[in-house]
Amino acid sequence: MEKKNFANHSNHGNARILLSAALSAILSFGLISCSNDNDDSINNQVNDENVVRDDASALSLVNGVYSHWQPLSSSFSFIIELNSNKLISFEGTEEKEGPLNSRFEQAPDTWYQIKIFNHLFLGIAEDNEAIKAVDEAYKNGKVTKAGYDAAVGKAKFLRALAYLKLAQLWGEVPVFTEAGGSTTERKELNEVFTQIVNDLTAAESLLNDYNGDPRIPSKQAAQALLARTYLVWGDNPLTYDQVAEIANSQTDPEFSKTDSRLEKAVEYADRVIRSGKLALDPEYNKLWGREYESNKRGTNEHLFTIAHDGDKKDAQGNHQTHCSWTYPFQNGENGKGYKQNHTEVADDDLYDNWKAEYPDDKRLAETYFIEVVNPETNLTHHYYSPVYTPINGKGVDQSYENSENLEIKQNSVDRIEIRYAEVLLIKAEALVQLGRNQEAAEPFNQLRTRAGIETVDAPTFDQIKREWDYEFTYEQFSVLNSYRWKNLISSVKQVSTYKHFADDWKEKQTYTADQEAYFQKVHNHLVAKYNNVKGKHYRQPVPNGLHGENLGISQNPGY
Repeated sequence: MEKKNFANHSNHGNARILLSAALSAILSFGLISCSNDNDDSINNQVNDENVVRDDASALSLVNGVYSHWQPLSSSFSFIIELNSNKLISFEGTEEKEGPLNSRFEQAPDTWYQIKIFNHLFLGIAEDNEAIKAVDEAYKNGKVTKAGYDAAVGKAKFLRALAYLKLAQLWGEVPVFTEAGGSTTERKELNEVFTQIVNDLTAAESLLNDYNGDPRIPSKQAAQALLARTYLVWGDNPLTYDQVAEIANSQTDPEFSKTDSRLEKAVEYADRVIRSGKLALDPEYNKLWGREYESNKRGTNEHLFTIAHDGDKKDAQGNHQTHCSWTYPFQNGENGKGYKQNHTEVADDDLYDNWKAEYPDDKRLAETYFIEVVNPETNLTHHYYSPVYTPINGKGVDQSYENSENLEIKQNSVDRIEIRYAEVLLIKAEALVQLGRNQEAAEPFNQLRTRAGIETVDAPTFDQIKREWDYEFTYEQFSVLNSYRWKNLISSVKQVSTYKHFADDWKEKQTYTADQEAYFQKVHNHLVAKYNNVKGKHYRQPVPNGLHGENLGISQNPGY
């Protein structure tokens, strides 16, 4: 097969050019670097050769990179969850970016793709500049070895995480570091993953052990990301040419794997486990909310989180709650109307099917809300057809009883990027893919024991896949797992079995015109998912720049 040449004829970019060209875009968003570990901060623009004066300023420089991660916290859901069978979106009119992703109609000018792609690359550019500046300061004796390790370790950790997100969503992407490289020439996937592994291996050696604060990247967080990276890489991500072959079809490609990489996934998961630094929180419902974030319970399940202060210094709070719970008590039979949330559970069946399998699973009630009491009025609001559809419970602040969800205004819940449960499931899945199913039972059963459901002697691959849904529904894994397992199309087409997919859905509805319009939209989105999903959706479209400019990067197949 002829190898695709990703080089762009006008290629002249490097990290400094990209950073310089995009500074006006950054500043136009009003983005400010988040507070550092010493509650210090600096401006994003880094062009003063003396900006790194000491250890504190070195770390502050790297912390400026968070200004590109914080606006993305809820945005990831608008690609990763909407591009699946699990979520639909009524964020604005039907031509807006939420509904476009919900219906698999995203394009290079769709905002969420533009926002995520550009901010990840801008973060990488700032990582590169920070690494270069800190390295120079260290050579000149301005920074201690400990200061160098903390700053460069964090920068390489964040750079690797950005490249991993880019590779998972867009495939071959440009690779540029402090040593140079192109911002337009797409590199083969093995090169991208090699860069990710190199950065995380360096971060593992530079960073300190997990100290209970998940906002600070740690040695164990780097090991967990290495386990995730090797699992993704081990499942042989589709190349450009492979996607091109199926771009316009509705047939999934064959699943394949590379055992040597899966063995590395087990190895790095084991390093986290053997460290003894992490554990499962004994109460699943205590993982989300303002009172539980950043390991306030001291249970050490949150391994790495993105901090949010709620539209203050971080410039954009985590709108995860706002998007999935936009009108907390204006829906249901006691509501003022049938307001349409920015993101909606795709249909009742997602709740019903899980309940039929494991009615006593403690995670079910935390994942799908079908009944909520408003503590101010004491009225019960039901979220279940024909009144409404279930609500994504993980989008609601669950840190106090009967929350009226002040988080919709405060947006200050930290986003969880990695928790210890993922490490256990990565190990279990890699072992099952390697044919070591009995060994996989121990980490696998830890999750099921906490959930209060039956354990197994040797989990199957299908059970592993379902466990990802049980444990991580709406935690920004859905489409990424479908990419790995090569079942994107078949999983999305499951919507044809959902209640509101049927053509006779109208005859079963007997409520108000507003409610009927709501279920019409549910029906339309499910049908659109079924009809529109194609092989090209194993990749996202390479988007425009933040101001609509062409980034000079060749497009993915089918867009």
